[in-house]
Amino acid sequence: MNKIWTTVTIIVLILVFIGYMIFDLVLRKDTVQNIVQETGDSVISDQWIVERVFDCGKGKLKAVAVSEDGKIILAGESFIACYDPELNLLWETKTDSEVTAIACSSDKIYAARINAITVLNLGGIVIAEWGPYDEKTLITSVSANKDLIAFADAAGKSVYILDSGGEVRSIIGRSGEPFVIPSPYFDVALGKDNTLFVANTGNRRIERRKTDGTLIDYFGEAGLAPDSFCGCCNPAHFALYGDGFITAEKGVNRIKILDRNGEFIEFVSSVNSFHAPIPLDIAVSPKGETIFGANPGDSKLYTFKRKQL
Repeated sequence: MNKIWTTVTIIVLILVFIGYMIFDLVLRKDTVQNIVQETGDSVISDQWIVERVFDCGKGKLKAVAVSEDGKIILAGESFIACYDPELNLLWETKTDSEVTAIACSSDKIYAARINAITVLNLGGIVIAEWGPYDEKTLITSVSANKDLIAFADAAGKSVYILDSGGEVRSIIGRSGEPFVIPSPYFDVALGKDNTLFVANTGNRRIERRKTDGTLIDYFGEAGLAPDSFCGCCNPAHFALYGDGFITAEKGVNRIKILDRNGEFIEFVSSVNSFHAPIPLDIAVSPKGETIFGANPGDSKLYTFKRKQL
């Protein structure tokens, strides 16, 4: 009888121990989830909403830009199209190769292809063809101000600075502070004062440089925190926004606003159904009240507006 009670006691203890382990495992899991919720993105609400989803119906969409007077330029697999602020079509033109990036400054549109740039006026008329620059070039971004044009070559891990006639003034990244570019996401932006901003994606940071390549400073680090950049190569896209930036990431597909020093301000979109590995190309309306995201994942343009209080 004593042996039976001993055996029963042991079994009960074992069951209690197993039950405790299961309870502890669940409790720890819940605790981890709570920590993630308290410190992760989910507790920081998106401050913008999708006001409109626009399908231009012209093939794969790759890029978006906005002119100084509010015209919206979309480009992609075999087209460039221009719309008014209400997204009514103004004109379109077919291209014989994919447009990989697009920019607009003053009265000109700069449409990047794999190794060349087409310059158009705001009426859609081609006024210049620049390049090809190198047979191995892969242009992933183009930016312009009134004096200069910059484009990023992901294959050569270089940034080209051009004058208004398309002549190369400098090539950055082949010496000095190099760019680490693990994938074909490599974005640039030219400020009005000719400050060059570059997404050094392998280092998960945005750099400020002079147009001769001199590194001024940078911000960013790897991580999932709101002011960090996740994955192997982020930010995949960014745009200047006032004195700060709007960035778009892949892997964790989120769009956020940072100040000029890289400090987090708010999420535009962190809870969404965008395809995680495919980031949205970003552009901003002249007054900053509208953010446009060209989504290559579904070839649609997303229009974001700030939430009303």
